[in-house]
Amino acid sequence: MRAGESAGTREVTLHGARVRVRSGGDPEAPPVVLLHGIGRSLEDWAPQYPLLATDHYVIAPDLPGFGLSEPTPGPTTLESLADDVLALVDSIGETRPVHVAGNSLGGAVAMRVAAMAPERVSSLLLANSVGFGRDVTIALRVLGIPMLGARLLRRTDPATVRRTERALFRSREFVTQERLAHATEVARQPHRARVFVELARRLGTVRGIRPAWRAQLLADFARDPKPTLAVWGDADLVLPARHLEAVPDRIPHARTHLFTGAGHMPQIERAAEFADLARDHFSR
Repeated sequence: MRAGESAGTREVTLHGARVRVRSGGDPEAPPVVLLHGIGRSLEDWAPQYPLLATDHYVIAPDLPGFGLSEPTPGPTTLESLADDVLALVDSIGETRPVHVAGNSLGGAVAMRVAAMAPERVSSLLLANSVGFGRDVTIALRVLGIPMLGARLLRRTDPATVRRTERALFRSREFVTQERLAHATEVARQPHRARVFVELARRLGTVRGIRPAWRAQLLADFARDPKPTLAVWGDADLVLPARHLEAVPDRIPHARTHLFTGAGHMPQIERAAEFADLARDHFSR
């Protein structure tokens, strides 16, 4: 097993690319797909696996080009990632509508999946999701600059990796050696910098997240909206928690929840509370 790799993962082939996925729980239980953020991996959902798998069939991929997955051919876009998610669900033989939970970029991918194939989605859970405001950490804005971003992303020294992981959490206790080891392995993947910069440039500029694609995504999702729960950590340093206030205006039927004392990944920092909210939402 590679550093930080979760037990129960395997590889499937999508459009000729090797894509890593973890699945678990009762295959007859309602399926839920868990999507991570930009430059991240399925390990960002690890605390939720045992909690959700008690009564759901849990599917969590490394999105193509991220984690330990190879990129699929062609440009990496929200649309390509959403198409890859649908192809992945097909590849493991899941034909039922799925609940989709997405963290950060994964939230936007989840909304695009629902807009592209509404008949295949039961509900959405958006955790600190991109798409509801312009503001984003300066670190991500800089990474979208072609030459500079790629150069910075290739830095895998311990101090850089630790600083990146530390920014994701309210409490430093979650910056474990296991998490740092896996983050280092992910950062060393040969395709990561190219895919990251390509997608970051499509989604944002040095001024922040582009408004055009956000407006289009939400308009497309609104044509056939699904039950939606949006949650945030109040100490998020990546996407500010005030973005949660915009959710009811953009998705009028959505319910919201703010975690106190949590950062960009409440599914890790508030794992039990998060899972309770998720199970309640998925059962509605």
